[in-house]
Amino acid sequence: MKNLLSILAVSFFFFSNLNAQKTKKSVLQKLDSQSEKFSDIAMEIWGLAEMGYQEEKSSALLQKTLSDEGFTVKSGIANIPTAFVAEYGSGGPVIAILGEYDALPGLSQQAIPEKKSADGVAGHACGHHLFGTASTAAAISVKNWLKENKIEGTIRFYGCPAEEGGGAKVYMSREGVFDDVDIALHWHPSSQNAASAAAALANISAKFRFYGVSAHAAGAPEMGRSSLDGVEAMNAMVNMMREHVPQEARIHYVITDGGKAPNVVPDFAEVYYYARHNRRDVVRNIFNRIVKAGEGAALGTGTKMEYELVNGVHELLPNLTLQKLVHDNLSNIGGVSYSEEEKAFADKIAISLGQESANTERAMTVQPFKETARAYGSTDVGDVSFVVPTVGFGTATWVPGTSAHSWQAVAAGGTSIGKKGMMVAAKTLTATAMDLFSNQELIAKAKIEFEERRGSDFVYKPLLGDRSPALDYRK
Repeated sequence: MKNLLSILAVSFFFFSNLNAQKTKKSVLQKLDSQSEKFSDIAMEIWGLAEMGYQEEKSSALLQKTLSDEGFTVKSGIANIPTAFVAEYGSGGPVIAILGEYDALPGLSQQAIPEKKSADGVAGHACGHHLFGTASTAAAISVKNWLKENKIEGTIRFYGCPAEEGGGAKVYMSREGVFDDVDIALHWHPSSQNAASAAAALANISAKFRFYGVSAHAAGAPEMGRSSLDGVEAMNAMVNMMREHVPQEARIHYVITDGGKAPNVVPDFAEVYYYARHNRRDVVRNIFNRIVKAGEGAALGTGTKMEYELVNGVHELLPNLTLQKLVHDNLSNIGGVSYSEEEKAFADKIAISLGQESANTERAMTVQPFKETARAYGSTDVGDVSFVVPTVGFGTATWVPGTSAHSWQAVAAGGTSIGKKGMMVAAKTLTATAMDLFSNQELIAKAKIEFEERRGSDFVYKPLLGDRSPALDYRK
């Protein structure tokens, strides 16, 4: 009798799992059938190419798409006009899917495999038009599955503006909009398919403004005090400081205003700084030293300095419980297959990258799972990951070997290559959310790991303090 019960239990588990896989396959097939619809949405956002906190039309398009599907939409979240939350369902668990839609300044916005001069104000060089759309597609797909199967729970889409230096998710985290979420899912465009435990650097950024005294640079130089001298003196000291910071640190800057004419001593100049490290406490220390350099530069040049803290983000907190689940789903879904036309496009992109031809097979495969990763970039998803268990991955929306923030990324993201990678992401998000709704033991396990990694005495404190959203940082 005992053996019979064991056999029945195993059989029940096998057939239940088989039915679940059939259901998942059906849901993903339905999602695939909607690829043209979502590709059109992505390309509309690609064409808009709106920068951080200026994404009025992009945000409105995604809000309407979700509202039309029965989601309740709340806009203006955390005092940010282009941030919103779209929700369907009731009760727990609450699964969040994050979406972004901001573009970067100063990039050519053309879907061709050769570099042209920038033809617009901004370009989607980080693929956020694909990011926001794939996440929207997944939220709708999960909503339909919940509704059709009368499954209790809540699916939420978080419309997150200004990831590129504006830190909207930090303000959203500070305002508590993620506090009742059980799990947060996100993804990002990439040149490969990977769901290993990702990392990201903590980052503090600020604009340092120097004020001097104008004068004729030749006729009365003794009467002037150059604000540009203050900026250059600051940069010189920070560059010397690079020798005396941890080797994992990254410091970079651009002079955003250095004067208007050589024969006029500039009375205003501005430099925009980023400081990064994989520990937020180290970043704080480095940034404080950068401020001291600015103060010293002002003292030495007879100018006045003030700075505006623009953004500050935490490093990413990994969650292997969730990461392995996502990796399994991504592996089952697979990568991106190129058509002959896409291969020809990819080869031209590869030549611009110093390669003989594109390794398109890399786009077809999923990278092996790794429990640790090195980081060089930063994301405001880091703050979310310290508030709620969070997991992400990347899919091959760009030609293998392409760097983010490049014209090559813009180009591929505007073609069928980007659209195919976007649908891989939408299906992976959908499958993962379905697993979490179906097996709440996974959620419990992820929360235990989350608390262990974060620490029992952890209190979330944003690196940007209590400043209001930097809505004009791109103006």
